[in-house]
Amino acid sequence: MKIKVFTNNPWQENTIVLYDETGEAVVIDCGCFSKEEGQRLKSFLAENQLTPVALLNTHLHIDHIFGNNFMLDEFGLSARAHEADSFWVEDAERYAAMLGVKGITPPPALGEYLKDGDVVKFGHSELKVIHVPGHSPGGLCFYSEKDRLLIAGDVLFQGSIGRADLPGGDMNQLLNGIREKLFVLPDDVRVVPGHGGFSTIGEEKRMNPFFQ
Repeated sequence: MKIKVFTNNPWQENTIVLYDETGEAVVIDCGCFSKEEGQRLKSFLAENQLTPVALLNTHLHIDHIFGNNFMLDEFGLSARAHEADSFWVEDAERYAAMLGVKGITPPPALGEYLKDGDVVKFGHSELKVIHVPGHSPGGLCFYSEKDRLLIAGDVLFQGSIGRADLPGGDMNQLLNGIREKLFVLPDDVRVVPGHGGFSTIGEEKRMNPFFQ
């Protein structure tokens, strides 16, 4: 499996493309805010002859779903996410206004709901769905055991964790979920967060100040 990360929108969100030798791809957390960001993603897919077959969301905070309309319009893909986060879609315009972003196009309705233990398949690849609430009620991570790769969303960052002070957040739930569901993965698993640089499970177990 190969990975391409685009940094998008004013919140420097990581939009992730995973793909393999079959040419099938999934896009995770399409945060494309401007037309230029959307075109950059579209050009990458076209230049590499990739066909996106799924749009996945780790959670539905506005900075991670700015591009969901783009993905629906361009590729006919509705976002797949956890049902517990669906209220963020319904409240997206108000939340965006609170962040100083006005006049956004309301995001489209979700497609299929994902839950803990589900498996998303594309090409010769598969991602296990891991539900880790606390940053957001429906927070999901996507794990490829074969590729030792964890798409962590805003659950776990390099040297930090997601904030828990937004609606539906719970710090104890977040910390416990990381310990019980992520830190049991092999130490060499690469961690790709929703913002910032890559890390590994081992590095975060050893160095992350929230767990010392």
